[in-house]
Amino acid sequence: MRHPPFRTRLFVLLALLALVPSIVLTAAWSGMAARLLPLVGGVGAWEQVVVSGDSAITLARAQPGSAAADSALAAHAELLAESRVQARRVGFLAQRSVQAVVIVGLVLLLMLTGIASRIAGHLSRQLSRPVDELVRWTTRIAQGEPLPAPGEEEGRGAPEFGVLRDEMRRMAQEIEAGRHAAIEAERLAAFRESARQVAHEIKNPLTPIRFAIASLRQSTTLTAKERDALEVLDVESARLDAMAKSFAQFGRLPEGPIAPVDLTALVRTTAPMTVPSEITLELETDAELVVHGRHDALHRALTNLLLNAIDAVRAREGAGERRITVRAARADGMPLLAVRDTGCGVSPEALPRIFEPYVTAKTGGTGLGLAIVKQTMLAHGGRVEASSVLGTGTEIRLWFPSAAREIESPAPRAS
Repeated sequence: MRHPPFRTRLFVLLALLALVPSIVLTAAWSGMAARLLPLVGGVGAWEQVVVSGDSAITLARAQPGSAAADSALAAHAELLAESRVQARRVGFLAQRSVQAVVIVGLVLLLMLTGIASRIAGHLSRQLSRPVDELVRWTTRIAQGEPLPAPGEEEGRGAPEFGVLRDEMRRMAQEIEAGRHAAIEAERLAAFRESARQVAHEIKNPLTPIRFAIASLRQSTTLTAKERDALEVLDVESARLDAMAKSFAQFGRLPEGPIAPVDLTALVRTTAPMTVPSEITLELETDAELVVHGRHDALHRALTNLLLNAIDAVRAREGAGERRITVRAARADGMPLLAVRDTGCGVSPEALPRIFEPYVTAKTGGTGLGLAIVKQTMLAHGGRVEASSVLGTGTEIRLWFPSAAREIESPAPRAS
């Protein structure tokens, strides 16, 4: 059974609350007026008749047949006749007055009905529109659709509805963030599984190939052409081996013990050993910046950022400053590790996808370097950001949680 709309039900309820008391009061007032008016109009005349009658009876008893008694009786008869006429007049007017009272009562009832309808309509709109709007919002949240921006509400209603809208927007944002996080986690899990399988499939034939190349290098009967071919095999197999290691590294979560890691010390020891001398290296570090995490995983993440920055600087065309800046400091109350380069930069269209697996603009690259960095930060409860200007440079920022928190551990491997 389909119920009437909420606004209709609310309007009927409010109207009944206003009209029922009005109808009862109007009916009671009209009935009382109809019964009391005839009685009120004749009271004065009949009191005079009673007084005159008492006086005439007293004289008649005291002085029977006297002139005073006759005069009193005559006056009483005259007053009785006038009272009878006045009573008839009052009765006539009382009947007309009752009709007038009833008509006035009906007019007042109609006025109260109109006022009550207006008030009920206003209150039903003020209450039903925001409620109907919030009901539609729940449907949009369930379907993953965006909510209207502040100021685009159909019915504002009471201030409490504004608070409820703000809370629903916050809840919708949290639900959407959770939905994206779940989807991202599923995607990363699928990528990691495929990466492990690819690494396994590459390593199986690559291991005997590398052994065979090492064995052939020891031969003294190879011609110059054969040695050139062997050199090509050695270089390409080494590239495949590095690719397999990248896939294997991305295929598992960061491993190792969780302990305090000094980002300042990590930067000062890793950056100078990674950045070549032809590129200017600048370090902007606090005296000490400690986070909780896995040292080896964070070292690999920083190394990947530096290698990516080196490739970007070398790929930049034309003259310009070749510089990489590494910053380890506390910003907005959170530990920050940032790597900025003066390389070729990334286009605005490609920037949102640079952390996705297998996305790369470098020839021969696997597209896993920045994906490993993002995976490492997610496992440490942090986040990664990027900003870039095409032809000017790129900055990658790693934000760590301000307090120690549980760090994701790799799932146990099947034996």
